[in-house]
Parts: sequence; C-alpha cells; structure tokens
Amino acid sequence: MKRQSKDELEEMFEELGELEEVRALTRKKVLADGLRKAMKSQKVTPAEMARRMGTSRPTVYRLLDPAERGATLDTLERASLALGLDLEIRLVPAGRPKGRRQSGRRAA
Repeated sequence: MKRQSKDELEEMFEELGELEEVRALTRKKVLADGLRKAMKSQKVTPAEMARRMGTSRPTVYRLLDPAERGATLDTLERASLALGLDLEIRLVPAGRPKGRRQSGRRAA
C-alpha cells in the first residue's frame, strides 16, 4: 500500500475516533493468525492446544478469534509455550510512525 493511502486511512480512522481500536484489532488478528499457523504446521488441534495450555477448548477458540480482544498476558504466554515459541512484547514510543525503525537499531 502506498504511504499516502496509509496516511489517509489512518487520518480517517483518527477523525472517526476509531484509530486505536483498528490498531488493537489488527494486532490481535496478526497474533491469532500466527498462533493458527503454528498450530497447523505442528498439527496441533484446538483440543490438544487446550490440553497443553491446561485450559478449555473455548479459551483456545477465543484466543484464535481475531475479533476477541480479551486475551491475557498469561494466556498468551501459555499458548506460546504450548507451541514451543517465545512470546515477545515490546513498547515503542507512540509518536513514532508505525513500520519505521530507528536507524542503527534492530528489532528484538
């Protein structure tokens, strides 16, 4: 997507007061998609995932639902451990444009 179009979309959502909600839903969708792909590549069913996490299948389904934003840090950590993955969470300055890294620094 061209940078100008992206800026226009962000501006539109900001004017509507929905930019942060769109960003949160996007992050959840990316996370759910990553978990789903990892489960598929490892041939892990939701039932097996629930067993590994020590939780219920409905909890796993909520975690995989891109529209469900109620995942806790503990649930995300247990899901990543169940799949042999490391969970990385980072905080970045809010004023920095998304998608641009500061020069000389690499993402962890």
